[in-house]
Amino acid sequence: MERNTRLCKDYSYYLKIERGMSPNTVASYLSDVSECLESIKKDPKDIVTADILAYIDERLPKITKRTQARILSSLRSFFGWLILEGEIRENPCDGIDSPKLGRYLPDVLSVDEVAAIIDGVDLSTWQGYRDRAILEVLYGCGIRVSEAVGLKLSMIYADQGVVRVIGKGNKERLVPIGEMAIEAVAAYVERRPEPAAPEYDDIAFLNRFGKPISRVSIFEMVKRQALLAGVTKSISPHTFRHSFATHLIENGADLRTVQEMLGHESVLTTEVYTHIDSSTWQAAVLESHPRNKRK
Repeated sequence: MERNTRLCKDYSYYLKIERGMSPNTVASYLSDVSECLESIKKDPKDIVTADILAYIDERLPKITKRTQARILSSLRSFFGWLILEGEIRENPCDGIDSPKLGRYLPDVLSVDEVAAIIDGVDLSTWQGYRDRAILEVLYGCGIRVSEAVGLKLSMIYADQGVVRVIGKGNKERLVPIGEMAIEAVAAYVERRPEPAAPEYDDIAFLNRFGKPISRVSIFEMVKRQALLAGVTKSISPHTFRHSFATHLIENGADLRTVQEMLGHESVLTTEVYTHIDSSTWQAAVLESHPRNKRK
């Protein structure tokens, strides 16, 4: 319906401009909303809770609880926006509970597995040097794959040992970068081909066409290198970020410091990433507090 198309377009502007969401998040929200509207085949102002429940029930055999929760979150946001716009008075998702999710902890690589994956990269081509540099940065800085895709050469301050990262919501943070990652990036830059256009001059990681490498290409590269290294765990670029945080904590890094490096707004998010049970760091805090009787 033309009206639904217009509403989705306006909603996307709201997510991008007013909410400051990343393009990937906006695309995910719009995909969920569009599929729902197309399935229900009603004007959004006429959709009621029963319609949403029927839609979810229809999809349940094919989706996980996590996907179900994401869809509900997208729809709740969309109808909430319609309320702000004066299109509707009540959110049809308000009476629907999201499924309870267990804590999601992806596989963590050991230090030896990380080394095996990185050392297994074929350096006979410039793409090999690029892939090694990407892996070193993912693990050495703990950045997201989207942050690696958007990384610029001008954001790498090798002399100071830091990288300026643009994270979610266009928030900037400085992350330390180690010598091995710096050396890998430098070796790649020496062999980096000419960009396809002037606007790509500052983009760190290019594909074979001289354009910015995509998230999908990095995903495929990571899985390929893991397979070559004999690592059978289910991994993705995010696994390197998770391993980065876990290894830092295991070696005594402060949880708050890791939180800042990962760009998490809440330390609880970092606690999930690093496998630390809340009782562990809670006990450490209480043990250090001067008003704790046990101390």
